[in-house]
Amino acid sequence: MRSMRSGRLVSATAGAAVLALGLAACGGSGDTGDTSDGSTGGEDMAGGEVEVFTWWAAGSEKAGLDALVGVFEEQHPDFTFVNGAVAGGAGSAAKDLLQSRLQAGDPPDTFQAHAGAELQDYIDAAQIEDVSALYDEFGLTDAFPPDLVDRLTTEDGAIYSVPSNIHRANVVWANPTVLEDAGLDPAAEYADLDAWYEALDAVQESGATALSIATTWTQVHLLETVLLSTLGPEAYTGLWDGSTDWEGPEVTAALEHFERLMSYTNGDRDGLDWPDATQQVIDGDAGFNVMGDWAEAAFQEAGSMAPDDYVYFPVPGTDGEFDFLADSFTMPVGAPNPDGTRAWLDTAGSTEGQEAFNKAKGSIPARTDADTSDFSEYQQTAVEAFASDTIVSSLAHGAATPVATLNAISDATSKFTTGASDLATFQSELAAATM
Repeated sequence: MRSMRSGRLVSATAGAAVLALGLAACGGSGDTGDTSDGSTGGEDMAGGEVEVFTWWAAGSEKAGLDALVGVFEEQHPDFTFVNGAVAGGAGSAAKDLLQSRLQAGDPPDTFQAHAGAELQDYIDAAQIEDVSALYDEFGLTDAFPPDLVDRLTTEDGAIYSVPSNIHRANVVWANPTVLEDAGLDPAAEYADLDAWYEALDAVQESGATALSIATTWTQVHLLETVLLSTLGPEAYTGLWDGSTDWEGPEVTAALEHFERLMSYTNGDRDGLDWPDATQQVIDGDAGFNVMGDWAEAAFQEAGSMAPDDYVYFPVPGTDGEFDFLADSFTMPVGAPNPDGTRAWLDTAGSTEGQEAFNKAKGSIPARTDADTSDFSEYQQTAVEAFASDTIVSSLAHGAATPVATLNAISDATSKFTTGASDLATFQSELAAATM
């Protein structure tokens, strides 16, 4: 990836005031001193099973989870990890089942959630605990970048999750052989979407899929990067705080770009998930794919090496911008084994846990003191970019909006990409979804 220019941080607003919850369920182990690996390292006062609920059920995502479990078992041997993973579309199936369990008073000991606005629904429903005391106990306030801690902190000073990583959403992955066969230079840079269309046309004319994509959530993922590319970081952030008009001409222009980009995609998209779309690039069936950097782990798992087997660059028009999301873990209200929850959060936030997890997952550690010297070339660029670029919050991955808003945007997007609505209707439904 080419070098990223530095930029100003753009923050998303926290939204409505939230209920501050105590850490009554967190007790049991007591305070312990920090160790060199960033974990508390204390002797566990209790044991038992710890159900960890995620959507990391297969492939490179499960490899990351397995790496984190390995560290957990070393740091907290008195506890037994129970895999509560549920497969399906960026967590959509898992989130549906999770909500049913929470409403029924049957929470897991901890569950994966995207840090940011996605947590708001759980907070409003009093389904997760404030874990800010653990930030002090585990030394996370000093280990995480100040800007990240600010994003995690609600208006009343509470924090409701511990991030295990940082992901970047606005990345294009490409197969250099497919590009060369289409007469393109794999190292070419594209200043904006208009410049990219010529390359997409060339790949399409060569007989390969120009831009691989999958089911609805991956289309929303593409949409958010197009909005960012067209609007720029300030106006993009304004979509979520109300300062940008969803029905304005700039958004219309972005949706026209989205419509054109969708014309380059594979016809079987709605029956696929993200690994299938990425695999089309790996196999040489497609030229380009817009996906978060969990795709890096898929390329690594396939034995692909950059730049011979794949190349990557920011979505055209977003160089110098980092479309941020983070996987994080919570403490549910009424967790069956709160000591086990606390132990898992300790590992998820620890230096050793973040190094093992992120090396396997393709993301980068949230901790600034983690050793990333043996991470992949792509991950090294992501570390540099997160430290210097303008940060914005992902729509498709829970950082920018609550779940209900994302669901409404997803419904509108699915209608549009399946031909059930026109562009004007699509834009009006997006505006209605964010009111």
